[in-house]
Amino acid sequence: MRNYMKKRLVIGISGATGAVYGIRMLEMLKDSDVETHLVLSNAAEKIIQLETDYTIDHVKGLAHYNHDIDNVGAAIASGSFDTIGMVVIPCSIKTLSGIANSFSVNLLIRAADVTLKERRKLVLMVGETPFHKGHFRLMSQAADIGAIITLPSVSFYTKPETIKDIVDQRVARTLNLFDIKLDSFKRWSQADGDKAMDLLKKERGL
Repeated sequence: MRNYMKKRLVIGISGATGAVYGIRMLEMLKDSDVETHLVLSNAAEKIIQLETDYTIDHVKGLAHYNHDIDNVGAAIASGSFDTIGMVVIPCSIKTLSGIANSFSVNLLIRAADVTLKERRKLVLMVGETPFHKGHFRLMSQAADIGAIITLPSVSFYTKPETIKDIVDQRVARTLNLFDIKLDSFKRWSQADGDKAMDLLKKERGL
């Protein structure tokens, strides 16, 4: 009989602004059926302390498993360790560059490289702007080898009232890419489309 395999998601938080996105993802998944494996870069730990009121111990406590950034022998560094994929949220340009060039200098980049070579889903939420041509080239290079590039953009159609609303919608949208469905995710509906069409008709005098 085949053993039941848990849904495992690797979550990397690197040293770009927006650590709250990764933290909120951990919070949303803490009591779910998804087993989370967290790896924090050294820069991410500093960003968390600068941008949030969370302690590093608290953030690590949100994950089911934690992996040291220098432990390249960790389970998530092996392709035989089954996962549904990996998300780097946020993803710094330095980490993006390492992933795009398969330059596995730490566990976060190694885990991402493993995700790609095993043909699993890798989502990179790039957290730095504005971009120059070299940044676009790296994003294109990462996309060419299988990564999905996303940004912490705002879904204004949901009419967010707080920063938490903005973060929750983007995190839920990202998890949806892994077929993880959350009730907090507000989807565009036919009613929304009908309303938009009515506004367009009024504008055109139809």
